[in-house]
Parts: sequence; C-alpha cells; structure tokens
Amino acid sequence: MKIFHNTRHAEHAGRQEMFRGRMVDCHEVPDRLQYVLNELQRRPVGQLLAPDAALEVDAAMARIHAPDYLYFLARAWDDWVAQDPANAERDALPSVWPLASRHAFRTDVPPLNFAARLGQYAYDSGTPLTAGSWVAAREGAACALAAALAVLAGERLSMALTRPPGHHAGPNYMGGYCFINNGAVAAQALRDGGLQRVAVLDVDYHHGNGTQTCFYERSDVFTASIHGDPRTEYPFFLGHADERGHGAGAGFNLNLPLPRGTGFDVWQATLQTALQAVSDFAPQALVVPLGLDTFEGDPISGFKLHSADYLQLGRAIAQLGLPTVLTFEGGYAVAEVGVNTVNVLEGLQG
Repeated sequence: MKIFHNTRHAEHAGRQEMFRGRMVDCHEVPDRLQYVLNELQRRPVGQLLAPDAALEVDAAMARIHAPDYLYFLARAWDDWVAQDPANAERDALPSVWPLASRHAFRTDVPPLNFAARLGQYAYDSGTPLTAGSWVAAREGAACALAAALAVLAGERLSMALTRPPGHHAGPNYMGGYCFINNGAVAAQALRDGGLQRVAVLDVDYHHGNGTQTCFYERSDVFTASIHGDPRTEYPFFLGHADERGHGAGAGFNLNLPLPRGTGFDVWQATLQTALQAVSDFAPQALVVPLGLDTFEGDPISGFKLHSADYLQLGRAIAQLGLPTVLTFEGGYAVAEVGVNTVNVLEGLQG
C-alpha cells in the first residue's frame, strides 16, 4: 500500500470554530493526523510517501471545483489581512450568507467586501480559514491525485493521508472543515485515467454532501454514503434516502442514513447493503472517504463503533476485490483516531 502523506497539513491549524452557538476550540486539529503517523510507525502497513511536486494538481482540482472558487481560496488569506492588518492574528470565519431562495439575495454580482465573499463560498461558521489553509488543502489534493495515479499504475490499495478533510467541499463551496474535495479529485482522476466506472463509498458519520453534489447528475461515478440522519445530524440539508441522483445520474446515488446511537451490528448490516450496491454497479475502482468519527468516543458524532470494528470494516471493503483509494476524513476522538485508521488498513490488507 502506498500512503501519500501531506507534509504541510499542520500549516492549517484553526484556533476556534462556531459550534452550537458558541466559540469553541477547533475539533479538527493537526494532532489528528499525527496520531495516525504515530500508529503507522508502530504498525507499518504501507510505504509512506510525499506526492510528486510535478503533479498537475491545479488541473485536477479544476476538474471538480469552479474556477472562481479556487481563485477565491488561493487569495483568501491575503485578502483577509488586507482588510485589516490585525486580522493576521485571528482566523477568518463567515458571518453573512446569501440565501438560495429565489429573489432573496443576488449572487450574480461578485461582492468586493471580503466578509461577503467568504459568506458566498461558505455554508457554515465552523470552518476557520487560516494563513495555511490553501497550502494544506492544495497539498491534500496532490495526495489524492497521487493515490489515484498509483492505483491506475497497478497498486491495489493507496491512501491520501491528509487534512483538512474534503468530503463536505462542493464544486463552489467550503464547509465542515473542508476546502477541497479530495475524494472527488481522486474519483475524477481515476475516470480521466481511463476507467469507465468508479464508485465512492463514504463511511464518515457526516454525510458527504460535497461529493454527492459533484456527481449527482452523472452515471459514471456511483456514490454511496452511510451517515447520521440529516434530520438531526450535520450537514442537515442533504443526505436523505430519497436523494437518488438527477438526470443522467438518476439511480446512481445511494444514501443510507441511520439514527444517532446506532451500534455496529446495524451499521455493519447497512454497510453490506452499500457494498452490494457498489458491486451491482460493477466499478473498476473504489474511492473510500474514510471518516473515523463513527467511533463511540467521538465528541461531535453519535454512532457506537469500537476500535476492533474497524478491522471488520477494512475486511468487508476488501471483499469487493477492487483497486481502492482512501482519503482521510473525519474522526475527532484524537487519541484513538490512529489506532482506528490503521485497523481499517490492516483489515483491507487481509
């Protein structure tokens, strides 16, 4: 297994986020990835690599994300500080948003004020933008691209070990700690590399709303997600079971929401449903946005999986027999996220 590690991830280190009406310390912290690296040192399951600096990562991101959104992200921190030099000492969080309701607000005239532009591209106030957010997110996309290219070159398993995570980022929006959708970048790279059918299986506690949006009208990328019920769980406004795709994509999106408190027995049975749907699609490769926030001790989630269950998850995915790319997503019980991640990788390797 080739594991492409984002060596610049720690440059994105948010100070605080808005969570349930109050400012709290960020849940998405650099230590999350460090604990995985520590466990990989204790239990090596693959070759730890950095992505090639010559990879055409900007082109790969542009296959998923809108040009104006990428332009905004690349310049956002400088614009934030230019608005007020004191901003260099605090992260940027949005405070105003244009509602999507017809006639409510106009979005066809780009605002000049940075706070308005940030709100135009963000859908929550819990995703701090920092001095290093763009650098870390761009390098994460490079890891995802490298992992996809490794599979195209014949690797059975590869992983983008990176943060910030990605599966909440859509074509032209950020949120849920995510800026660039690494799983979508990997899936598109697999398609661009010649594969006709690619599946995405998202096992994060929170619905991969960004990934669903990226592929919702396409039949070449099948998306499946097991997640907390959006009637009660973030991101709330997507992830319902009746969302099956649209147009050419009708029937190629599967959502399997579960109630808070779900234990492994029910979750595992639901996983089998998702795996069967993936198998029926007959993909040539699989992308797994690997969220570990289904763990019982996660502070912002609500499923009840134990560390040993992640071995079973890896083994179940391995039964598909597909070349597989994993992207590191959620998991906020920081001290346990390394063990849980490597358990999945060990299970995948049989």
